[in-house]
Amino acid sequence: MKERTISGTLFDTGNFLFMLFILLLMVFPFVYILSYSLSSPNMLKGGLVLFPAGFTFDSYAKAFGDPAVLKGAFVSVARALIGPAVMLFFTSMAAYVLTRNDLVFAKFFRKYFVFTLYISSGIIPMYLLMGYLELKGTFLIYIVPGAVSVFSMVLIKTYIEGLPKELEEAAVVDGANDFRLFFQVIFPICTPVFAAVVLFDCVNQWNAFIDTQIYNTMSPNLYPLQYVLYNTLNQINSLDQLKVQGQTQLSAITPQTFKMAITVITVLPIACVYPFLQKYFIKGLLVGSIKG
Repeated sequence: MKERTISGTLFDTGNFLFMLFILLLMVFPFVYILSYSLSSPNMLKGGLVLFPAGFTFDSYAKAFGDPAVLKGAFVSVARALIGPAVMLFFTSMAAYVLTRNDLVFAKFFRKYFVFTLYISSGIIPMYLLMGYLELKGTFLIYIVPGAVSVFSMVLIKTYIEGLPKELEEAAVVDGANDFRLFFQVIFPICTPVFAAVVLFDCVNQWNAFIDTQIYNTMSPNLYPLQYVLYNTLNQINSLDQLKVQGQTQLSAITPQTFKMAITVITVLPIACVYPFLQKYFIKGLLVGSIKG
């Protein structure tokens, strides 16, 4: 057994302390926000908060009692579920087609899709196009523009190209057509890369609010949770505004605790998804990075 040297021990200790410091820097903002949102305003003395002072859920009760927050949560959940599903359906089929050597103008289409990664039309042409398609002011504006993700297409295409060709040849010999070949042979064994791209798109859909600000500002029923938070952070600046909104327990919460509570509500769901998809996420990205 190889003996550890003094320099090696010092390096490991220093590396451990450095990584611990980085971990604390990353975790502290979440602990601070969570503790602040659970604290009673009468107990807060200002400064840093590591543990809740005067434990209370009043801020969360106020947040969930706000119809705008509930509507925003429903819209965010809907777009975080429907958006990735639609994206995966169209993007995976397009990626599989690009792996087929018998595709007419295959090289042209591959270069065409990659070209769009570097050159985009810009906001104004996109805004006009969405207007011509009559998608403004509708829920479809959150889904249709992201139905095909070229970045995800490249990852999926790379993953499929690494699969054994014998699988497709055996399925063709058994009489499988193109759709059966994709949905029954290719699709089930692409779980790692699918999980990675779905997680990417799910996070993007959950955190998105710029598209609401551009296309759906006149449709309050289509505001996602992030946009509700954005408005709340801009509008609630004093305790008097909570009085105007009919707050009955004014001493139980403050605008700051209310903001912290909404921030936790927006961050917590997507943070809970990571542990379940992490193993697929890392494996899918690793394959894409090696062969890409």
